Amino acid sequence: MQLSLSPPLAFATSRYSQVQVVFLMVPGVLFCCFLLLLVYLQWQYHPKDKRLPPGSMGWPYIGETLKLYAENPNSFFFNRQKRFGDIFKTHILGCPCVMISSPEAARIVLVTRAHLFKPTYPTSKEKMIGPEALFFHQGAYHSRLKKLVQASFLPSAIRGSVSEIEQIVLRFLPSWKNTTINTLQEMKRYAFDVAVISAFGEKQDLEMEGIKHLYQRLEKGYNSMPLDLPGTPFHKAMKARKQLNETLKKLIQKRRQSRRQGGGLLGVLLGDKDDEKLNNQLSDSQIADNIIGVIFAAHDTTASVLTWILKYLHDNEDLLEAVTREQEGIRSKLVEANRGLTWDDTRRMPLTSRVIQETLRTASILSFTFREAVQDVEFEGFFIPKGWKVLPLFRSIHHCADFFPRPEKFDPSRFEVPPKPNTFMPFGNGLHSCPGSELAKLEMLILLHHLTTTYRWQTVGDDDGIQYGPFPVPRCGLPVRVSRRNKSAIL
Repeated sequence: MQLSLSPPLAFATSRYSQVQVVFLMVPGVLFCCFLLLLVYLQWQYHPKDKRLPPGSMGWPYIGETLKLYAENPNSFFFNRQKRFGDIFKTHILGCPCVMISSPEAARIVLVTRAHLFKPTYPTSKEKMIGPEALFFHQGAYHSRLKKLVQASFLPSAIRGSVSEIEQIVLRFLPSWKNTTINTLQEMKRYAFDVAVISAFGEKQDLEMEGIKHLYQRLEKGYNSMPLDLPGTPFHKAMKARKQLNETLKKLIQKRRQSRRQGGGLLGVLLGDKDDEKLNNQLSDSQIADNIIGVIFAAHDTTASVLTWILKYLHDNEDLLEAVTREQEGIRSKLVEANRGLTWDDTRRMPLTSRVIQETLRTASILSFTFREAVQDVEFEGFFIPKGWKVLPLFRSIHHCADFFPRPEKFDPSRFEVPPKPNTFMPFGNGLHSCPGSELAKLEMLILLHHLTTTYRWQTVGDDDGIQYGPFPVPRCGLPVRVSRRNKSAIL
C-alpha cells in the first residue's frame, strides 16, 4: 500500500528542505564573501591610471609567502627578476610589496630618498617586537633612540666586553667535545647569552632563564601569518610577548627603584634624561620594546651566520687550516703573556674577518629589508602606492656576477679589495643600518679563535641542502660531531 503526504504536510516538508539547503549554503556564501573581501583588500591600492611594477600578487592575502619560505631564496628572486626585471611586485606576509634588486635603486630607498620610505616590518613582527622599537620610527624619537643604541654598540663601548664574551665561549666549547651538536641551536644559545650582556650588562641566571624561555616561545611566531586565533603560531607568540613584556617591566621597575641603572643598553636607556624637545624620559614600554628589539636583532641572524661559517670551513679544509694558522699566531702570544683575548687582538685577524664577510655575502641571512612608502611615490618609471612595502633585495645584489664574479663560489679573497659601493650590505645601509654590526663581528671572531685552535668538527648525515625558517641555514641546523683538534691543543 502506497502512502502519500497530505498537502499541508508536503508543504511543511518542502519548506523544511529549503531551510536545510539555505542553512548549508550559508558557510559557502560567507566563505566566498571572505575571499572577495581579501581580493578587494589586496587590489584596492591598484590605481587604474598608474603603472605599477610588473609581477604576481599570488593568492588572496597569502600572496606568495609560502613560495618565498619554501623555495631557495636565490631561485625565488632570480626567477622573478628574469621574468619581470629589477623591480617587481609581489605579496608576502599579508603585505603588497615592491622588490628592487639593483644597488642604485637600493641606495635611493635606503639613503638618498630614505624620508619617503619608513622602516617597517610585517604586522606580525611589529606586534611581537613592539611598536615603540627603534626599527619602526623616523624623526625625533628615532634620532633619540638611535643615539642611545649606538652609544651601547660603538667600539669604545663594546671593547670592554671581550673578556665576558670569551668566558661564555670557554664555558660553551668544552660541552661540545666528543658529542654531536645541532650547530644552529648551540649558536642560538651562544648568541642569546651575548645579547643578554649587551642588553642588560650582566647575567642574572634566574631572571635571564625566564626571559630566554619566553623569548624562545615568542620567536616561533615571528614569521607567521598575523592570525590571532587560538592555536595559531601568532596567537601563541603574542601570549608569550605579553608575559615577556610584564617580566621586563618588573626588571625595569626594580632597577628604577634601586636607583641602580646597571650596564648594557638597559642602563643607557634608564639613564637617558629629559631633553628640550621631548621633555620626558623613556617609558617602561618604550624601554621593553627596544630591549626585545635588540635581542631580536642580535639573536637569530648571528646564530645563522655562525652556523654557515662552520659549514663553509668544514667544506674548505685548506681555508680552515689557514684560519687556524692565523689564530695560532695570536694564541701563542696570549700563552706567552698569560692573558686572554683583547679588542686589539681581534683587530689582527684579517683572514678570519674575510671569512666572515664572505659568509655574510654568500649566505645573505637577511635576504631583504622592509621599508614602507609614506606617500605615493614615482620610482624608476613605476608607481608605488602609499602604504606598500618596498624591499631592497640584498641577496640578489650579493649574488650578482657583475659585482662578485662566480658568486656561488665561497672565496674570502674577493674581500682583499673593498667591494663596489652599495653592493655589499649585510647590515643594511643608511640611517637605519644595524647598529650592532661591530658586536656581531666581535662575537664571531672570539668564537672562531677558540674553536679553530682547539677543535675540529665533522658533519653528521646528509650535509647538503638548505632549510628556510625564515633565515636560510644548512639542513637540520647542521648536526656536527666535535672533537679535540690534537693532544697539544690548549684550552
